[in-house]
Amino acid sequence: MPWLSLAIWVPILFGVLILLTARNARERHVRPLALIGAVAGFLVTIPVMMHFDSASFLQQFTESHEWLPMVQSKYALGVDGLSMWFVPLTALITILVVLAGWDVIQTKAPQYFAAFLILSGLMVGVFTATDGLLFYIFFEATLIPMYIIVGVWGGANRVYAAFKFFLYTLMGSLLMLVAIVYLYVKSGTFNIADWHALAIGAREQTLLFFAFFMAFAVKVPMWPVHTWLPDAHVEAPTGGSMVLAAIMLKLGAYGFIRFSLPIAPDASHHWAWLIITISLIAVVYIGLVALVQKDMKKLVAYSSIAHMGFVTLGLFMFDSKGMGFAIAVQGAILQMISHGFISAAMFFCIGVLYDRVHSRDISAYGGVVNTMPKFAAFFMLFTMANAGLPATSGFVGEFFVILGAVKFNFWIAAIAGITLIVGAAYSLWMYKRVVFGDVANAHVAELTDVNRRELLILAVLALTVLAMGLYPKPFTDVMSVSVNHLLEHVAQTKLPLMK
Repeated sequence: MPWLSLAIWVPILFGVLILLTARNARERHVRPLALIGAVAGFLVTIPVMMHFDSASFLQQFTESHEWLPMVQSKYALGVDGLSMWFVPLTALITILVVLAGWDVIQTKAPQYFAAFLILSGLMVGVFTATDGLLFYIFFEATLIPMYIIVGVWGGANRVYAAFKFFLYTLMGSLLMLVAIVYLYVKSGTFNIADWHALAIGAREQTLLFFAFFMAFAVKVPMWPVHTWLPDAHVEAPTGGSMVLAAIMLKLGAYGFIRFSLPIAPDASHHWAWLIITISLIAVVYIGLVALVQKDMKKLVAYSSIAHMGFVTLGLFMFDSKGMGFAIAVQGAILQMISHGFISAAMFFCIGVLYDRVHSRDISAYGGVVNTMPKFAAFFMLFTMANAGLPATSGFVGEFFVILGAVKFNFWIAAIAGITLIVGAAYSLWMYKRVVFGDVANAHVAELTDVNRRELLILAVLALTVLAMGLYPKPFTDVMSVSVNHLLEHVAQTKLPLMK
């Protein structure tokens, strides 16, 4: 069975079906059909998880079909230990996003749910494409539904935020297209695995490295090209923020793993200091910026940038023996998966409050625990996970990255470790002002606790956060062989000009 193609096209086809059969939000079949499409998209990823061979670093569940034979480009798909977990993660978040907007979205509901289903399939395509041109098309196509989601269902400044998001990410990707064309001209193919085996000179590697860097750094986003993200998060609807933080930011980090490191290994070694420096700035400076935010969504948006700083930090710490690098890369991937669960949960919790009070300002709340005790308990769990509390998924990835950093450079590990205090500070500060204390105003006094739909979403996210935090072995087992293979490819620089 072409499981990966099904994971891509099942949600897309359901999205198109909704657009063709529904004209307004009052039509009853829209939401059930969207949920069926999302669930079906997740179900077809289960065989991929169950039958994935963690002892192999090769691409699995591969598909290859003639697509553009005149340029040797194929519709080619596959997953390895570096990408496998992002396929079910994307499908699961899509289900939760559909449930999150079930009662909330009353305007243009068919287009809203269709946009998310189409976006889900496109993002799975990014994680599974093994053809460079196909990857680029999926990578760029994800901009369209997210642009529409922010621009149509966002807040007061939605058009500005959507335009800024689209412009930043599109401009960053143009250089990647140039790099892809160069690699095609040099190799005669768009097969990404063939690009990994190319012998490329020092100057060309540097140019390729920075071409890919511009595209992926904006997508992560890394400091200082991060300014589009807080605006997009603040204006996006709850579902848009959940997908943006949980999945779309990971496309950039995944690009570093799939393109920058294996295609330009010597340049990656040579310019690792730059990535490490920028990542530490993101972890420290952006964490301090989060401390002074008055808007809950903006605070969590800045925390996402800081957490993704741990990801990019873990990807470029090349120690002499390689063991630290392997641990740090595993930590970076674990952090990507964990942040997908935690960030989706944090933005959903903020959305629950916003749907009731219609304000994201921290000052508009206080004493929420008195009227929403169930919600407060879940919110506490996710806040602690966001701060990296042991036994939650937020701890696992950060611990691996810091452990790898110790083997690379003690002082870098010390800086990264100390900044965890900043993360705990802004997370707990927000929680304290929103949840604890006496009932602050009449709006809080009138709050009702979570309903069954909201409770289901919170319970699923809580289960994933705790399961990964308590037993991360299934995640590390899947990726360890592929990470070691990547290590063998990039561990030692080969070009004298890069040393």
